[in-house]
Amino acid sequence: MYERKIPKTLDCGISVIMEVIGGKWKTCLIYNISNGWRRPGELQKQNPAASRRVLNQQLKELEEHKIVRRVIYAELPPRVEYFLTEFGESLLPVVRLMEKWGDENKELVMELLAVSND
Repeated sequence: MYERKIPKTLDCGISVIMEVIGGKWKTCLIYNISNGWRRPGELQKQNPAASRRVLNQQLKELEEHKIVRRVIYAELPPRVEYFLTEFGESLLPVVRLMEKWGDENKELVMELLAVSND
């Protein structure tokens, strides 16, 4: 099993939230689930640049942190859906502020990225 070389320190709020939502797709997954996309295929369509494996891994981590709840329906074929827990819903104000900041600063960041790629 993997053993961390540097131990986790959760001694400040930023390190706590980064432990929970740090990851390229976790915040997008929380946002997508809150907007009604709950099945793995729907989440894949909303995040086409992410591989299914990575999305499943990050959904599993969100489930371990009690942010999302996975429901498996007893059907053939089995159907899986993800829902935000009450704890997960407490992150929505943070996610919405991140979205607002991104919308307000999108053009500037794109300009900065274009300059750094030259």
